[in-house]
Amino acid sequence: MVDIPGEPFFRPDGDLLVPGEHASSPWSPQMMHGRLFGGLLARSLELEHGAEDFQFARLTVDLFRSATLEPVRVETQRVRDGRRIRVADATVFQGEKAVARASAVLLRRGDQPEGEVPTTPPWSMPGIAELGSPPDSGGRWEPPFDIWMLDESGATADWSHGGARRAWIRDTHDLVAGETMTPFVRTATAADFASPLANMPKGGALGFINADYTLTLSRMPTTPEVGMEATGHLSDTGVATASTTFHDSRGPFGYCNVTAVSTPPLS
Repeated sequence: MVDIPGEPFFRPDGDLLVPGEHASSPWSPQMMHGRLFGGLLARSLELEHGAEDFQFARLTVDLFRSATLEPVRVETQRVRDGRRIRVADATVFQGEKAVARASAVLLRRGDQPEGEVPTTPPWSMPGIAELGSPPDSGGRWEPPFDIWMLDESGATADWSHGGARRAWIRDTHDLVAGETMTPFVRTATAADFASPLANMPKGGALGFINADYTLTLSRMPTTPEVGMEATGHLSDTGVATASTTFHDSRGPFGYCNVTAVSTPPLS
């Protein structure tokens, strides 16, 4: 792919969003990266349906059609607006074809109930300040974002190392020109990486492409980087499902489940 340092992935043109060359996917230089659909859908849902007293508690992103590096637009719809719950949908169109969609559930923030509930523990991974500059990809696809792959001990590792997998992800490009990515948009964009993190074979090449992912969030991340920990993978007859836990410097703040289908391996 062609990376253009400092350039946003999209520039607005009326109701259209025009992608740059670096919006391409590792699967094909002519294919738009699926992670950007999650970001665009989250952006429109937040702009048109977000509210200060509501938390985006779930976001399901369906990636059902590939798109070329041509302009896209996003349409949203308010499905339900209650006192404590709000539901909204969004769809990305390229021309007249829908290429991705999302469904979001927003819940009203309130008082935390009393009592102690067993919760997911924080991880013991070093922060990016301790890790230094992100390591080179080693000749593989060079991602247009910073990534630190970590092993069980917290040392930097190869993408396909065996054992427990963890990563820090930090975006280095704005999604849309003139806009700073919000914590929700950053998380939705980063969430696409949950699939390769959990589905990459040991020492091999990625053979699954994700079809959807579902984020469930108790709060938003407090740092620009998003931490991911792969917590499960199951696959059979070319169909995979995987789970990850999301972290920031405060601790875990959400989960992401993905489904993926077999495709010619990405080497």
